[in-house]
Amino acid sequence: RQSRRSLPYKHCACRICLSQGRFRSTVASKQRKEVEGGKEEQQLVECTVVKAVQADLISQTKNNTDAQTRKIAIDFDNTHEAYKSKDNIELLRSLLVFKLCTFDLLVDKNKELMDLSKKVFGKRLFERLMKMTFYGQFVAGEDHNSIKPLIHKNQAFGVGSVLDYSVEEDLTQEEAEKKEMDSCVSEAEKESPGVDHREKKYKAHRQFGDRRGGVVSARTYFYADEAKCDAQMETFLNCIKASGGASVDGFSAVKMTALGRPQFLLQFSEVLVKWRRFFNLLAAQQGKSGMDALEQKLELEQLKESLTKLGVGNKDDIENWFTGEKLGSSGTIDLLDWNSLINDRTKISNLLVIPNVENGQLEPLLRKFTVEEEKQMKRMLQRVDVLAKHAVDNGVRLMVDAEQTYFQPAISRLTLEMQRIFNREKPIIFNTYQCYLKEAYDNVSVDVELSRREGWYFGAKLVRGAYMYQERSRAEEIGYEDPINPDYEATNRMYHKCLEFVLEEIDHNRKANVMVASHNEDTVKFTLGKMNEMGLSPTEKKVYFGQLLGMCDQISFPLGQAGFPVYKYVPYGPVNEVIPYLSRRALENRGFMKGSQRERSLLWKELKRRLLNGQILYKPVY
Repeated sequence: RQSRRSLPYKHCACRICLSQGRFRSTVASKQRKEVEGGKEEQQLVECTVVKAVQADLISQTKNNTDAQTRKIAIDFDNTHEAYKSKDNIELLRSLLVFKLCTFDLLVDKNKELMDLSKKVFGKRLFERLMKMTFYGQFVAGEDHNSIKPLIHKNQAFGVGSVLDYSVEEDLTQEEAEKKEMDSCVSEAEKESPGVDHREKKYKAHRQFGDRRGGVVSARTYFYADEAKCDAQMETFLNCIKASGGASVDGFSAVKMTALGRPQFLLQFSEVLVKWRRFFNLLAAQQGKSGMDALEQKLELEQLKESLTKLGVGNKDDIENWFTGEKLGSSGTIDLLDWNSLINDRTKISNLLVIPNVENGQLEPLLRKFTVEEEKQMKRMLQRVDVLAKHAVDNGVRLMVDAEQTYFQPAISRLTLEMQRIFNREKPIIFNTYQCYLKEAYDNVSVDVELSRREGWYFGAKLVRGAYMYQERSRAEEIGYEDPINPDYEATNRMYHKCLEFVLEEIDHNRKANVMVASHNEDTVKFTLGKMNEMGLSPTEKKVYFGQLLGMCDQISFPLGQAGFPVYKYVPYGPVNEVIPYLSRRALENRGFMKGSQRERSLLWKELKRRLLNGQILYKPVY
């Protein structure tokens, strides 16, 4: 068992650890070429749902080179199989909703139109109208009991669930901005603005205080007080219990910004980024800039000399930093070894210390932290710990959603610490990687390498990303480098590069797990092709697929019926309280439907097929 130093809050109920024994990698990092979006997709053949194609001799495992496997190809044009779980009314509803999503006026004014409808029709009739249209299409039900029939039906057709309680506060822009500024600025900053060593990217800015702006596919939480965070934790706990009771091997989604004061996420993110940047500076001094993150290995003696010259710690401190379990006997230090150096603190606020290259000192990010701020940081970590333990107890996997880049380093780090604790026997905690980010591949590869060294199960959900417009606008307005890939094709290449890396890790030791969360059919085909090449069987349940409820059934259900683990993100909540969620679904589908008529044409094709076959009263059988 590796030795472990606990995160420094000795009297907390939880103990999320921010340091662990360092070991040299037993697997050399490989150079992996990027894969163009569609150029290497598996060529699919016509079949009913799936067709088993006798393959060449492919090893099922590394030690079984003579095993024969079957390649599985899925026909995503087979509407009979894709929509067999839907009755005709549901098909007509889908066609109506998707058509409405193509009208700009309706989409742009959807919130106002829903408010007007509520006034005109009254609450009861409005709710019935919503359940016949948008709510019925994209939301499973009002509470954890009412969603069970849909979950069980989907499960009967091979599709699991990621439960997501989708209620949000319906705040005005002014209210959202005020809450954000109050919760992201420390008392020290309020008393002496501009005194501390903060970067503008990791500070709150009023013009971007409403984090809902330019975001169409993610919920947003604003901090009110600790009691509200406790209430939101209880909501997540109920979601975990519902997931455990309603489905087998289900997921439950959580958001870190719902669990505590976002000031801590901002500050911890800035510290992590500045320490990594300091590592890159030292690597450049040794002529190792421009490499992939894991390829940069600093020579220890040169590193000690550099740190001594910079005055970052005295000579004895520097010697102690790089001894024993932290380094091993390799004589070099890489980014994972380096990350452990920021953790040897006695208080959480003392984690927030950064190296100042100009004066050669380690200095606090802020001049001081109040006692209450220290408590708020501890409470966030305690809530995370409680959720993870409940997920284990209920047989549910926890999906931590990605958020904005100024919060994400801290969110990823806290998620990683949960993985190190709870993913020892199987994958319980999954982190989310947004592949529209320029640094996505580095983030994935570094985390996979850490899991490999320490022997725990890596769990990832890969998405393209939800905050592009907001992130681009914020970077340009405030004045820092745009973190987003330049175009959609670059994002596709990044997605496939990250995905291929994780698939190769699965092929290597079967301890990594990935959810391909995508509505892009080409990406799904690319994944199937790679799984066939590697001999990865769907029954191993190492590669999952995920789509939103009410979208892309022609992808989800054929995959599920072919034996692949596939999941729908299943939102639920009272009609009036999920209107913000429904509003974004309309906005998202506007772009989705205008970009492709495919789903609507498949729905029409199936409806016509049923009418021609006399299936006017078709009902799913399960």
